[in-house]
Amino acid sequence: MKAMLLNSYGENANFEVSEIAKPEVTANHVLVKIAASSVNTIDTMIKNMGNDLPLSPATPALLGMDFSGIVEAVGDGVEGFNVGDEVYGCAGGLADLPGTLAEYIVADSNLISHKPKGLTMRETAALPLVAITAYEGLTRAGVKAGQKVLVHGGSGGVGHLAVQLAKYFGAEVFATGTGENQKAIVEKFGATFIDFKTEKVADYTAKYTDGGFDVVFDTVGGPNLTNSIEAVALNGHISTTVSLCELDLTPLHFKGATLHVVFMLIPMLHNFKRDVHGNVLERLAEISNEGHLTPIVDENSFSLEQVGDAYAHLQSGKAIGKIVVEN
Repeated sequence: MKAMLLNSYGENANFEVSEIAKPEVTANHVLVKIAASSVNTIDTMIKNMGNDLPLSPATPALLGMDFSGIVEAVGDGVEGFNVGDEVYGCAGGLADLPGTLAEYIVADSNLISHKPKGLTMRETAALPLVAITAYEGLTRAGVKAGQKVLVHGGSGGVGHLAVQLAKYFGAEVFATGTGENQKAIVEKFGATFIDFKTEKVADYTAKYTDGGFDVVFDTVGGPNLTNSIEAVALNGHISTTVSLCELDLTPLHFKGATLHVVFMLIPMLHNFKRDVHGNVLERLAEISNEGHLTPIVDENSFSLEQVGDAYAHLQSGKAIGKIVVEN
């Protein structure tokens, strides 16, 4: 089958068109003919940093984590999937798991689900990693109806889905960003927009809450976690996807707030409770089928052979929505 391989790592490394053996289905796995794959920030980090990241595959590396496609074969022990089913998932592209920048993938059936009925293959491929992350961050924080939720980076890959899911769970949602494009995205999904460049944390927290937000989902993280701690209510919850930093937790202590670190790759990396991801994907498909979850996909189209351009487009910072590579 055709695959795009990296024979070396680094910012100047190029994906090369290669012919490799089509994988054969194994027990508890399914063989999927890939229709589309999306590009995530972690993918570009692996390409650029290589062995500096402990989760990078050995070269020649087949990257790509998210996919949508059609089941072509079903392994022994698999239940709930049949040949011809349209599926999606996040199931490869790191450690010893071959990725999605190819014509086929053999995926652990615990890591996939049936695709949302109302979305195209292109849209569906944009969902798995970011949607699972958004769902995990909100549910671990116990989001429920009547709460006030603040999403930092509400127009980003994880953020715009977290806004939609928080609304679905019945919360009143606020989201930070800057500029008219980000404002339009946040407001499109029914959240109140907060321009972090013109509004101070103390000011918007006092303006919209009586003592702080019940839940803060911080997709920016790092130094921004201090803003999340300032904005969260007493005994509130903060979920973050970026905590690779040193931070004084004293203010968090005096608020009695809880910090949840979301690292959605754990089930893939450690073969730990992988069925949870499959179950979450099934739930996300249901929410999408009900009309409450739609990803924003960048208008640029990329073929499998143009994956290098797709990675460059993500790193340019000019993408609006998730970048998708189509087979």
